[in-house]
Amino acid sequence: MSKGLPDISVILVSWNTRDLLLNCLASLPDALGSLQAEVWIVDNGSTDGSVEAIRAKHPDVHVIANDRNVGFAAANNQAIVASQGRYVLLLNSDTVTLQGSIERLVRFADTKPALGMVGPMLQNPNGSFQGSYAQQPSLRSELLSATGLGIRLYGPWYPNASPRQSQEKRQVGYIQGACMLVRREAIEQAGMFDEGYFMYSEEPDWCLRMQRSGWEVWYLPEAHIIHYGGQSTQQVRPEMVRTLYRSKIRFFRKHYGALPAFLLRVMLYIILRCKWMLLRLTKMYQSSGAQVAVRWRDLRDPEPG
Repeated sequence: MSKGLPDISVILVSWNTRDLLLNCLASLPDALGSLQAEVWIVDNGSTDGSVEAIRAKHPDVHVIANDRNVGFAAANNQAIVASQGRYVLLLNSDTVTLQGSIERLVRFADTKPALGMVGPMLQNPNGSFQGSYAQQPSLRSELLSATGLGIRLYGPWYPNASPRQSQEKRQVGYIQGACMLVRREAIEQAGMFDEGYFMYSEEPDWCLRMQRSGWEVWYLPEAHIIHYGGQSTQQVRPEMVRTLYRSKIRFFRKHYGALPAFLLRVMLYIILRCKWMLLRLTKMYQSSGAQVAVRWRDLRDPEPG
């Protein structure tokens, strides 16, 4: 990558995704185009040789090697503080950046001084559509998601926008954390990731704080990124399911208040317990989260940061 003050700091957080991480790094030059860039890897205590492989194959990449998994938000913040680019690109290790994609994001952001954050169109490895942005969570959207009604009513991408809605660039509620280009000045004003989220809900939280600070959040379909999805979290799925719902409750408490957070907790508990009992009775019912026995204390209402 180029020397001197960079246009962009690319940051990847990894936990035991060595091969995917190396593929992602290999795809960056074509995606960056003429941009001056620095690349940072934050490894969250991997045991698969990720750090050694990066240092051997990419000696120009900055590496922060944590001795444990400090979480997605905290790990990204480590590199944000250390980096220098006028833009920060937070990129999942299970992505492949396509030709010119990152340069398109930066050039678009340069045309909109009020833009604080922008995300690309995500796609599956086979080129099919993947949800890339959504409106901010609500009790209604969480009810539709938890029951599965959202998928039945609106499509498999719910609560993300549909393929038809995703054809035009627009301001949005929040973008997916697989790829987020963020203006440095916006971070300085709105703050970095809230480290109270170990994982999940940090994207809508950050986007909402950006918007409340006067910055715009955009989606740009002209930039395409391949996203494999869930390559780290599937390694410890039961605990990640609990973390997912605790993070949702934390988000509601922080931004909407104690009563909406309590209502969400009650709603999720009833739905998830019903799913679990139905699974046990039929041994046939399959749904995300239904295979984990969620207890009331698993949905504890943590204090906001």
